Amino acid sequence: MVHGYKGVKFQNWARTYGCCPEMYYQPTSVEEVREVLALARQQNKRVKVVGGGHSPSDIACTDGFMIHMGKMNRVLQVDTEKKQVTVEAGILLSDLHPQLGKHGLALSNLGAVSDVTAGGVIGSGTHNTGIKHGILPTLVVALTLLTADGTILECSESSNAEVFQAARVHLGCLGVILTITLQCVPQFHLQEISFPSTLDEVLDNLDSHLKKSEYFRFLWFPHSENVSVIYQDHTNKPPSSSANWFWDYAIGFYLLEFLLWISSFLPGLVGWINRFFFWLLFTRKRESSNLSHEIFTYECRFKQHVQDWAIPREKTKEALLELKAVLETHPKMVAHFPVEVRFTRGDDILLSPCFQRDSCYMNIIMYRPYGKDIPRLDYWLAYETIMKKVGGRPHWAKAHNCTRKDFEKMYPAFSKFCAIREKLDPTGMFLNAYLEKVFY
Repeated sequence: MVHGYKGVKFQNWARTYGCCPEMYYQPTSVEEVREVLALARQQNKRVKVVGGGHSPSDIACTDGFMIHMGKMNRVLQVDTEKKQVTVEAGILLSDLHPQLGKHGLALSNLGAVSDVTAGGVIGSGTHNTGIKHGILPTLVVALTLLTADGTILECSESSNAEVFQAARVHLGCLGVILTITLQCVPQFHLQEISFPSTLDEVLDNLDSHLKKSEYFRFLWFPHSENVSVIYQDHTNKPPSSSANWFWDYAIGFYLLEFLLWISSFLPGLVGWINRFFFWLLFTRKRESSNLSHEIFTYECRFKQHVQDWAIPREKTKEALLELKAVLETHPKMVAHFPVEVRFTRGDDILLSPCFQRDSCYMNIIMYRPYGKDIPRLDYWLAYETIMKKVGGRPHWAKAHNCTRKDFEKMYPAFSKFCAIREKLDPTGMFLNAYLEKVFY
């Protein structure tokens, strides 16, 4: 018999959203998950599955039953010939990396954070950068899904293909993902090189940057022309690091947090802070190399509000220059650094922000120094307006103000996804307040 807990408070990593589910479950087996769904059906309760809790939105919140998959975290099978691994959906990627390493395997791409579950990564469409690489759900070759009525569906290109096309970015609304099979590659090392540039240079030579480096991204420092270009590429060099506690922590963390806190009283300081930190930390060329997952992931420093939209790749220049112009014409509007710009290959997953088009992700950020909120709504709105104008689609796990009307315009396959969802979950067991805005 599965045991549930009352009075558990759930909070996301950024502490921007929280909830108090009526019951909180940590099942250890498929049978126990089934029991929770049976109870939910009897008592007419809603169910929300939560992974690492890293989403900076309320996508994981519920006042019904919450299922935390952390105890269903085993590696079930490694097929070294096909280079594929099958895992339970609750495994953290940070725990998966060393297990894959034992078999000489790795994932070809990763998001910035590895304290996320395999099921959560595909739930929200986690991405990184690399125009030859899709979002992380494109690495999924098969999955099993437990639906609201207790049926288990095996999904892949060859069985339940339509559900598979939907479930690789599932938003937690199709059922409970139990297992996932991921396509891996042989273990590899990456070299990261970062160097300073200007916004005009990068935007004018975007195609050549994209060709030059497999995992190219850049950071723009708002209220300035400054850009830090980051190349990550396969290497045989031994591990080496340019990291330094004093610069990365004493300066890049503690001093930055203090100055951003001061800027909450003197907003005019933000432009100066952005330029000062670029000068301090980003004007020299830096190089490091290590195992791929060590280079892909980095610390997100302190709590933050984030928006991250995918726009058609060819709109990158137009959108960034417009955002820069808005900040210049509204001097009271402040924007923290960096605006992180990444690139991703198009795919055929129904609710993938990169559905049928190569995309540029433009991630904006407002930090919360010592937990304090800094006014951001003008900046947020200006950014969203530009993103919508150029045909953008918001990252599912991050803040946005879109509703069903917007998604119907953004996603050619939106109605197809809705039909699959309604068939798998006719009573809306897996909905919550966030998803109601998406579907109703």
